[in-house]
This record gives sequence, C-alpha cells and structure tokens, in this order.
Amino acid sequence: MSLDLDIVGKPSEPSKRIYSWQDTVLYALGIGATKDELDYLYEGRGPKVYPSFAVVPKIDLMFDFLAKSGGNMAMVVHGSEKMEILRPFASAGTVYTTATVRDIYDMRKFAYVVLDMETKNEQDEVVCKTTSNIIFRGEGGFGGKPLPKEEVPYAAPKDRPADFRIEEKTSEEQALLYRLSGDRNPLHADPEFAASVGFERGPILHGLCTFGYMVRHAAKGACGGDASKLTAFNAQFRRPVWPGDTLVTEGWIVAPGGVALSVSVKERGETVLTSAWASFDAG
Repeated sequence: MSLDLDIVGKPSEPSKRIYSWQDTVLYALGIGATKDELDYLYEGRGPKVYPSFAVVPKIDLMFDFLAKSGGNMAMVVHGSEKMEILRPFASAGTVYTTATVRDIYDMRKFAYVVLDMETKNEQDEVVCKTTSNIIFRGEGGFGGKPLPKEEVPYAAPKDRPADFRIEEKTSEEQALLYRLSGDRNPLHADPEFAASVGFERGPILHGLCTFGYMVRHAAKGACGGDASKLTAFNAQFRRPVWPGDTLVTEGWIVAPGGVALSVSVKERGETVLTSAWASFDAG
C-alpha cells in the first residue's frame, strides 16, 4: 500500500483560477454543445455556462492532490462524480477552490479516494460543491474499511419507459477537444499510453466528458434546455466510452424536481453511467 493515509481530512490551500468566456465556450464544445445551444457558445448571449463547468476550476488541484497521495497516477480511474450547484457560474471571472480527502477506502484490488472540493467566487460565495470518487487500481488490500453504500435519491422505475431519450454521437476527436479544458491525461490522447494501461482499442473518452453530455441531456429533457435550473447531479462511471461512440441518455421524472438518468452506448448496448440522477428547480 503506497497511498498516504495521513492526507485524510487536511484541506488544501485555495487554488485560484481566472477564466474567460472562451474557457466556458470551449468546455461547452468539449461536452458536445452544438449551434442549437448558441446561448452557451456565443458571447453575444452571455454566454451562459453549463453547471458541470464546475470540473474545470478544480481539475488541476484534483490531480495535484491525488499525486500527493503517493498512488500510481497511471492507474487512476474516475469512479463517480457528484456536483451541487449553489449559484450559476459567471460567464467569466475568478474562483477559488479547496480540496479535502474525506477518506480512503479499501476495495480489495482497488483503493477508493473520496475527494470533496468547494469553489467560491470573488465575493466569497460558494458556487458549487463537488465530490469525486477516485479509484487507484492495484492499491487495495491494505486492511482499510470498505466504501459505504450511498442511497440514490432518484432511481429509475422498472415498470415504465423513460420520459425522454436523447441520442447523440460523439466525434472521433471528442477527447482531444475536451482535454483542452484541463484534463490532459495521456490516456485520452496517446494510443501507446492507453494500450500500456489496458486499453488496447485506444484512448478513451474522459468520464467527465460523458458526464457533461449527461448534464446537457438532463437540461434538455427535464428543464426545457435551461441548464441553470439544474441544482445537483451524480453518476457512477461503469464502462469506458470511446470517441465516436453514440451516447444515449434516458430520463425518468420521478419527483417534482427529480430525474433518474441512465447513459448507454448505442453501438454496444452497454450502460456506461449508472446510479445517475439530477435535481432541478421545477418552479
């Protein structure tokens, strides 16, 4: 076991990020936004910011913090992501993010690092809170406690079809575009590196890119395209997605302001995001 358990519970110093409207537009393009979503792509209309942009100001700090854990960064896989949005991101601005490792859990073959992060604006207001569950492959078996089960607030019913279904093909260059928003892990760009860590087919799409597609689709299906109505969202990353795959998001409105979600790859019939849900302002 090479992970340093002493990092648990010790918050980082705030990480400053200055971003422009070009950064928010680049992120929107990275998660598949098209000309039909011009409010998120054109500065003449803001632009508006997809709430899952929350990953951008935290990504460097997240990787820095994980590197300090002592684990092998080449063996990192994103397990799940949860975001709570307290106020919209401005089209451009300065934000400050802090990180704290909540705990490190033993999953036999894997170690599970739960990383809580909080982003504030220049007025010291919390914009969002995120929780990343990060898997270190090959780092388990150190005698730690197992990951506790977490209740899913909005689960898909088995007795009725989805209330909406959105199908969208990713481009062959989707990962190369998305990585420009900060996650430059060679797993998503370099075929030789991808093969060396077990992905012989080639570089995979970022889990958080698929996550961003899910958020866009939830906004379309449950909020009439207005992503500012989304207040929280969550998903577990179950299977890899490759650039060029067709993503299918299905959604069930199961409560006022609550939608259960499932994301699959059409070509293989595989569910790739599970335990997925979003909450939204139903007013």
